[in-house]
Amino acid sequence: LEPHGECFSTTRLRETAETMRFFCLAALLATAAAFTAGPSAFHNVGEKSLANVAQSGGAHRTRRATIVMDGKANAIRDRIKTVQNTKKITMAMKLVAAAKVRRAQDAVLATRPFSETLQSVFGGLINRLGPEATDLPLLTEREVNKVTLVVITGDRGLCGGYNSFMIKKAEARFKELEGQGIKVDMIAIGKKAVSYFQRRKYPLRKTFDCGQNPDAKQALAISEEILNTFLGGETDAVELLYTKFVSLIASTPSVRTLVPFTASEITNKGDEVFQLTSDEGQFGVERTALEVAEPQDFPNDMIFEQDPLQIVNSILPLYLNGQILRMLQESVASELAARMQSMQSASDNAGALAKDLSLQYNRARQAAVTQEILEIVAGAQALS
Repeated sequence: LEPHGECFSTTRLRETAETMRFFCLAALLATAAAFTAGPSAFHNVGEKSLANVAQSGGAHRTRRATIVMDGKANAIRDRIKTVQNTKKITMAMKLVAAAKVRRAQDAVLATRPFSETLQSVFGGLINRLGPEATDLPLLTEREVNKVTLVVITGDRGLCGGYNSFMIKKAEARFKELEGQGIKVDMIAIGKKAVSYFQRRKYPLRKTFDCGQNPDAKQALAISEEILNTFLGGETDAVELLYTKFVSLIASTPSVRTLVPFTASEITNKGDEVFQLTSDEGQFGVERTALEVAEPQDFPNDMIFEQDPLQIVNSILPLYLNGQILRMLQESVASELAARMQSMQSASDNAGALAKDLSLQYNRARQAAVTQEILEIVAGAQALS
């Protein structure tokens, strides 16, 4: 009986060794299938029996990547999906901002005929009146004891440093005027400026929303507040702080005096328009400088139904309204351009992060598969 039992035990050990070799072969085939798949294959695959894997010699060339179902790999895979979805959102926001820049560009071009005609008529009337035009209230300079600052920011964030640059510029100008002994109050346009200056108890005379599509009605409400403040003697000068549109990647916080006007500035100041372009998927801006409108010729024997001084006095509020509308449009264009640049940077960062996470995921998968192979081989050696 003993020889027979010894032969039986030897047979069992041989069968066990053959079974372990079979499992080692199956594990090696599964490992080869995992590493031959592309690094971007982050999807679940169905379970295959070891027998099918062993029978099909070319299975490792066609099957998709095996997902290592451990906590670390799954967490990295979820992060990759989240980052990729975020990149899609930021790219969509960039394209939306580009479409709005085109709309702002069309709005600026639509106001050009009115501005040119107004400048031409005003220049002709100034030439006709001569020194008499300087007696108008909006053209008379006073001793400056109080200044009103009109600050234009955006209503929303996600536009880089657009709002913060403008707010810092306004704070610096406010402190500069106070250092000169001049009283200062503010008119805030845009929710970001309103919330910032209200929290810090700055003297706000009036607040307005900026919006994404400024119109003449909005500009009229702002210009009426400025005119009432200046003509009522509540302030001696009004300065406008806005963001000058330079290009899609650059904008400049600027300061200019709104009232009182100077006749030479109105008649001799040129203008420029911008146009959004695209070349091979890349956005760009073309700027075109426009010459000063020629003063309209009013003969000396022309008879006006109204006094020319009254006509000029009526034109000046229209000019102010047009200038405010233009500055609002330029500020909105600067905000949208800053948002485009910010979203492009966010998309680039998301792409780089997804690439790094893919490398981490592949390393985690490789480490897990290698560990399983080592365990199988160690078990086979222990039983042989």
